[in-house]
Amino acid sequence: MIGIGLDLCQVERIESAIASTGFLERYYTPAEREYITGRGKMGPQSAAAMFAAKEAFLKAMGSGIDGQIRLSEIGVIHDQSGAPRYQLTGAALERLCQLGGKTVHLTLTHENGMAAAVAIIE
Repeated sequence: MIGIGLDLCQVERIESAIASTGFLERYYTPAEREYITGRGKMGPQSAAAMFAAKEAFLKAMGSGIDGQIRLSEIGVIHDQSGAPRYQLTGAALERLCQLGGKTVHLTLTHENGMAAAVAIIE
């Protein structure tokens, strides 16, 4: 195992941020934005879980938010069964390869106004 990361995010905070201009465009991939807006009233909950996933990934990498990897380079997609998966690009993918990472596991959960994510890099 290369690293493990955990993050917790308040849905209400993300919902407020979504209302501000450019938040989704700055931090989320086009596919994530489409998924979030397609979820209707559940969109902020999904956005919070995805935001937590981005931060959990950075923690698993041992870097945190340091400006070298943009959060929009850490995408979260869902497979046919609905399971979340990372879709990395740019510096996020390069850094993973530099660390020798082959697989990144992701799990998300949300309840009572909170969203959480765990990332494990092998």
